[in-house]
Amino acid sequence: MIVKTRKYQLDNSTYIKLAMKHLLRTQWYWIFVPIGIIIINVILNLTVYPNIWIYFLAPVVVIGYLLFWLIQFTGVTQVEQNKVLFQKLLYEIDGRQILIKLNQREGMQMKWDMIKKAYKEKDHFLLVVSRAQFIHLPFSIFNSENDVKFTESLLKRKNLIP
Repeated sequence: MIVKTRKYQLDNSTYIKLAMKHLLRTQWYWIFVPIGIIIINVILNLTVYPNIWIYFLAPVVVIGYLLFWLIQFTGVTQVEQNKVLFQKLLYEIDGRQILIKLNQREGMQMKWDMIKKAYKEKDHFLLVVSRAQFIHLPFSIFNSENDVKFTESLLKRKNLIP
């Protein structure tokens, strides 16, 4: 069976939100670095010497890290090489590959082994290719509920979602 979707264009703001959410989902442990530094500083304040600058520096480092990635993901939307990510595309999904078509004559195939991870949210599938590249498939682009269920079972068979 082949699942054919309607044309869909990924919006820049949706891409940035999804990319930041994926980053936080995969690198959540970063929050423990400033917390650990603050705990060590509290112990040092009580035993050796008073020091308050670290209470300001630790949150600034976390905010700086998040701003760095926000700027990177915003830049992805502006680069000419990534223009194809934000064009109207249709998808044909089957057990061998995902065909990403610009029109009936132009497109590319993506083998399932290129997809590193997949997530099923309440209203979409997110297929992660790399840290900054992914395929966003909202349920609204599928032609029927059976297509959504078949895609979900295909992702389960490929061990991309639990």
